[in-house]
Amino acid sequence: MPRKDKVLVANGQGFWGDSLLGPIRLCREGPLDYLTLDYLAEVTMSILQKQRLRDPSKGFATDFVKMIERTAPDLVAKGIKVVANAGGVNPLACKDATLAVLRKQGFHGVKVAVVEGDDIYGELDGLLASGETLANMDSGAPLASVRARVSSANVYLGAFPTAEALDAGAQIVITGRGTDPGLVLGPLIHEFGWKRDQYDLLAAGTIAGHIVECGAQCTGGNYTDWRSVPDMAMIGYPIIEASADGSFVVTKHDGTGGMVTQRSILHQLVYEMGDPRNYIGPDCGADFTSIRMEEVGPNRVRVSGAKGCAPTPTYKVSISYENGWKALGQLTISGPDALAKAKLCSEIVWRRLAYDGCTFSDEEKTVEFVGANTCHAGIDVPHAAEPTEVVLRLGVKGHDKAKIDRFGYELVPLVTSGPPGVTGFAGGRPHATEIIGFWPALLAKSKVTTKVSVFES
Repeated sequence: MPRKDKVLVANGQGFWGDSLLGPIRLCREGPLDYLTLDYLAEVTMSILQKQRLRDPSKGFATDFVKMIERTAPDLVAKGIKVVANAGGVNPLACKDATLAVLRKQGFHGVKVAVVEGDDIYGELDGLLASGETLANMDSGAPLASVRARVSSANVYLGAFPTAEALDAGAQIVITGRGTDPGLVLGPLIHEFGWKRDQYDLLAAGTIAGHIVECGAQCTGGNYTDWRSVPDMAMIGYPIIEASADGSFVVTKHDGTGGMVTQRSILHQLVYEMGDPRNYIGPDCGADFTSIRMEEVGPNRVRVSGAKGCAPTPTYKVSISYENGWKALGQLTISGPDALAKAKLCSEIVWRRLAYDGCTFSDEEKTVEFVGANTCHAGIDVPHAAEPTEVVLRLGVKGHDKAKIDRFGYELVPLVTSGPPGVTGFAGGRPHATEIIGFWPALLAKSKVTTKVSVFES
C-alpha cells in the first residue's frame, strides 16, 4: 500500500554550480516531502576523480555539504528527505562530511545512506580481461585503445538502490553516478511501492524526473519568451506532486517567481532528447509521446498517461579519459573598426607563432569574435550595426603541451604591438589545461553490484 496519497518531490539543483538559494528556498517557502539535488555531469566525474587521487578525502560535490549546513534545521524540523548524487566518485567521504556538519549543529540520530556500485574505475582491467570491450558507442573503438589514459568510469545506476536506502529509514541518501531522473523516481518507488515490472509507472516517474532535473529550466529559466517570465530573480524551483497511479502535477511554491505552464515544461521535456518514443533508462524505457498535459490551475500542470517498456540488459557507462591539451585566451578590442582590428590581431598571433615554428591546423585552433554574431554563426539572424567593441577569443588544442603553452605567450603582447584599443588582459597569458574526452559505453547489468549502507549522525 502507498504510504501517502500524494508526495511532493522538488529538485533544487540542476548542475554543480546552480544557485545555493534553490534548495534553501525550497525548504523555507512551502511544504515538501523530498528535496532532490543533481550535481553531476560527464566531465564532473573526471574532475572529481582527479581530486580524489590527490586527496583521498575529496572527490565529491562540496556544495552539497554547504547546503546541508544551511538547511539542516529545516530538514530536521520538517522531516524533509534529501536525495542527491553529490557523492561523485567518493560518496563515503561525502557522507563523512555530511555527518560532521549534522553533529556540529547538534542533530544526532539522522540517518544518512550511501549508494555504491557505480564506480567501476578500479575494475576496468578485470572487465576487459573477462571479454568486455566497453566499446565506444559512437565510434565502436575498444576501450583498450585509450585504457592508459582513462581517468574515471561510472555506471548510470537506476533508482531502486535509492528506494532501498529510503526503505532502510534514511533521511539523506547520497549516491554517485546515476540517471538524473532517478533522483525523483527513487522516492516514488519507495513511497508507492512500484515494482520493477510496472513499466508504465516507472516511465511516469522517469518523465517527472526529467522535467525537473535541470531545476528552474522548467519554471521559466532559459525560456525563449523570457520577457513573459515574472520575477526571474526569485524564480521558483519545480515541485512534482505525484500520485500512486503515475499521474503528477508540476508546480512550484506559491508566491515565487517564474511560471509553470505547458510551454515551459515542453521546453524542458525535449532537452537532451534522443528517440522520444523510447527514452532509455536503466529501469525502463519511457514513451514521452504518450503523456497528456493539461493546465489545472495557476502554475499547475497535470501530466498523465505515461507508457513504458522493459529496460535493456545493459547499463550505460560514462568513461572519461585524457585527450590532449588546450588553451583559450581573450582580449577586448574597442573603438572604431573594432571587428577589423580584432581580425588583424588574430592574424598577428598566428603569423608570429608560425615565424617561431609553432603552427596549428584549422582543426586545432578556434577563432571567435564575440559581439559579431559568433553565437549564431551560420544562422540567418538580423545583424546589428558595426560593433564598437569585440571580444577576441583564440584557442588551440593538441597533444603537445609545450606547443599549447607557447601559444599563450603571443596574446597579451598585442596590447603594445598590435592595433589600438586592445584591453582586457588582466588575467594574464593562457596556459595549457587538460582536455577531458568522453567515452560512452555499455556494460552488462550482471557485472555490476550495488551496495546500500546506512549511518547515523
